[in-house]
Amino acid sequence: MVTITTEPATTSRWDDVQHALTGGGDGASCQCIWPVLSNKHWNETTTPQREEMLRKEIDSGPPPGIIAYVDGEAAGWIRIGPRTRQARIPRTRIIAAASTEPFDDETVWAVTCFVVRREHRGSGLNLELLRAAVDLARESGARLIEGYPVVTGGEKQRSNDLFHGTLGTFLEAGFTEQTALRPGRALVTLEL
Repeated sequence: MVTITTEPATTSRWDDVQHALTGGGDGASCQCIWPVLSNKHWNETTTPQREEMLRKEIDSGPPPGIIAYVDGEAAGWIRIGPRTRQARIPRTRIIAAASTEPFDDETVWAVTCFVVRREHRGSGLNLELLRAAVDLARESGARLIEGYPVVTGGEKQRSNDLFHGTLGTFLEAGFTEQTALRPGRALVTLEL
């Protein structure tokens, strides 16, 4: 039987963060910095710069994400935190138009990224990561969590296109679908 555990991304777990992010897909080059930068700043950075940005973010705390472990091996990652610390969210027109929450409210958190190592995909890690993220948000005083998942409609998708998570995962974790952002994407919320 496989044992899945989760832990906040802290300085002492830096190597585990890197292992989780580098198991296939865009995680290695993105370093989960995409949600915190504008397009202009994103395009001006390199992978080593993004890695250093994530390291500094983790070192300064609070943890910007959760690591999932499968039998002790770092296998997945989720970014969770206040929307105010994720600069891309209010700059994304479809989200800005759909969200009814003020963008300066520190109690509104967002889930913006999932990464699962190739060998652990399809094993339910995203749901475990999302549940752990909800717990972290609740313990940290969040009032509401938003997510912006992909609506797959049961169709196979490229794993790199699923970094927002899937609607089914969010619904299973207790989120409620609020509205379509555009075809294939939804805004979901969970009140804490």
